[in-house]
Amino acid sequence: MVASFYSRKGSICELKKLVELDLSKNNLYGHLSPCLSNLTHIKVLDLSSNQLTGNLQSVIANIKSLEYLSLDDNNFEGSFSFNSLKNHSKLQVFKLSNSLVKIETEEFPGLPEYQLKALNLRNCSLHALPSFLLHQLDLRFIDLSHNKLQGTFPSWLLQNNTKLDTLYLLNNSLSGNFQLPSSKHDLLRIDISHNKFSGQLPGNMGKILPELLSLNLSENGFEVRIPSSMSEMKRLESLDLSSNNFSGELPRQFLSGCFSLSFLSLSDNHLQGEVVFPNSTNLCWLYLNNNHFSGKIQDGLSKATSLLELDLSNNMLYGQIPHWFGNLSGLQFLDISENQLSGSVPSSFNLSSLRRLYMHMNAFNGSIPGALRRSSSLTVLDLRDNQFSGSIPIWINEFSYLGILLLRGNQLKGNIPNQLCHLSLLNILDLSYNKFNGPIPVCFANVTLWTLGQAAGSFVLWETTQRISTEFEAYYNSTLELSAVKHFYKASGQRGIEFMTKKRYESYKGDILNYMTGLDFSCNELTGDIPSEIGSLSEIRALNLSHNFLSGSIPQSLSNLKMIESLDLSHNDLSGQIPPQLTELNFLSNFNVSYNHLSGPTPNAGQFANFDEQNYGGNSGLCGPRINKSCTTVLEPPETPSDGAEEDESAVDMVAFYWSFVASSVTVILGLFAILWPILQKQKSLLL
Repeated sequence: MVASFYSRKGSICELKKLVELDLSKNNLYGHLSPCLSNLTHIKVLDLSSNQLTGNLQSVIANIKSLEYLSLDDNNFEGSFSFNSLKNHSKLQVFKLSNSLVKIETEEFPGLPEYQLKALNLRNCSLHALPSFLLHQLDLRFIDLSHNKLQGTFPSWLLQNNTKLDTLYLLNNSLSGNFQLPSSKHDLLRIDISHNKFSGQLPGNMGKILPELLSLNLSENGFEVRIPSSMSEMKRLESLDLSSNNFSGELPRQFLSGCFSLSFLSLSDNHLQGEVVFPNSTNLCWLYLNNNHFSGKIQDGLSKATSLLELDLSNNMLYGQIPHWFGNLSGLQFLDISENQLSGSVPSSFNLSSLRRLYMHMNAFNGSIPGALRRSSSLTVLDLRDNQFSGSIPIWINEFSYLGILLLRGNQLKGNIPNQLCHLSLLNILDLSYNKFNGPIPVCFANVTLWTLGQAAGSFVLWETTQRISTEFEAYYNSTLELSAVKHFYKASGQRGIEFMTKKRYESYKGDILNYMTGLDFSCNELTGDIPSEIGSLSEIRALNLSHNFLSGSIPQSLSNLKMIESLDLSHNDLSGQIPPQLTELNFLSNFNVSYNHLSGPTPNAGQFANFDEQNYGGNSGLCGPRINKSCTTVLEPPETPSDGAEEDESAVDMVAFYWSFVASSVTVILGLFAILWPILQKQKSLLL
């Protein structure tokens, strides 16, 4: 519904006994009508999520029967003072989030007659807490997130409002220590993430806030150790301490009493020692990445059969993958990359629900694990920079949902199997820095995303958003809880994909993965021609075939790679000319054909006007203005000399002959003199 908001005969404003009015999410526009003040019995008014404008204060101030007022997500202007609601004795809920209104925060004379139960001023450009809050004693819900609040933590809000269960102050500029009341409080949810708090957490916080269900302290500067008293938060379901400066070892009985814990993130800290896993059987999401944990992966999660995501990456863990990983049958995301893990993947690795697996930068060896064959729903498989050997298994084609396959930096060998061509949803394939040999398969034209692009859809993004909308919602019944977890997942939980393009490693994550397509076969032992069929990969953005033994000419069909941004064919045995049709590649920003046997002129139109000698070096037969070598000198044969020139040449040759004869004679004379001189000297001495 799209309509203006104004007064006319027979309008809503004539329904003087109306008690509830909900016009939310209707695309209403225009100013609020003053006639709303005629609704003297109205208790509930919800105008949220519209396009209403104008100054709301003059209208709202006269509706004193209100108990619930929601004005979220509109375009109101001007200023608003809570002093205008001073006499609204029945008002309990006030919402004005995402507003352009300037909210006055100064003290007003007298005390307000209302006692709010819920206040939402999210994203209202507040610089200070509204002073009327000092007089509120019955608040249950406060959301002042995404403002510009400064100062210290308002512990007085907890002291004054003993029934407060939800406090959201995330994404502000609050600083100082996290000061809690001296006595026990029944707060259920608190989020002060993305602020500037520092110092140690109160050692007794588990005793002060024993009823907490959700605690988010991430993106601050908290330091030293995590309090062991957190184990007394028996009802805790979600704990996020990520992106702080916590150090030291985890308490021996870390969260031992938190049997309901389902979400835990300690990532991006300086924690060390052995990993201590919470013993909650309800644990679904566990992030311990980017710390200094060491030692072997101990038992502790073998009973966490509900676990969906586990991230242990970028630590100093060593040893083999524990056999109990096979018990985590519901696991969908596993990241154990950037550690010192070794050995082969156990045969008990029965993770049939796994969708994303990251094992790169370890010391795993042996062949590509056959146990992975059970994980047929994989969308991302990252085995880069290990010591895997052997060939790519022929059952690789069973990964019909696979969008990312990264095998770079191993000891794999043999031919590139045609089974890879059956992975029609591949976005990125990296086989670089291995020992693959033989020709490039011509069947890659079957890879749908490389030929049809987004017309074929992208399973990677669908898989991510679908997982958020179903599994998180299934667990978190509260919309507010769901919002907090979604925020964390989008900010920290989503793992980027690293891929070499434009001469450097880039990290791709989120929506960009739907549009990034790449193929890297560099630094192998591939032979034969570049198949002309490669030109059908019209949606590919990066192609690297460098440092191989490829021969033949550069296919003219590569001019069909209309979306390509990076093309590297350097360090091969290619010959012939560079096809001039490549100047049609309008998005090409990185091009390298150096160290081949190419000849003829270099292209000089379009994007090729930006390339210089380093893009063509090591090809003695190339010429053109981009490499400062004239094609006239290289390509024109020497002229046939005229008769006069022949005579001049004869004269020159005769002079050269005389000089040569003289030089030879002098050389002979000097040689004879050198031989005879000692004899003459000897004869002279005998005579004397």
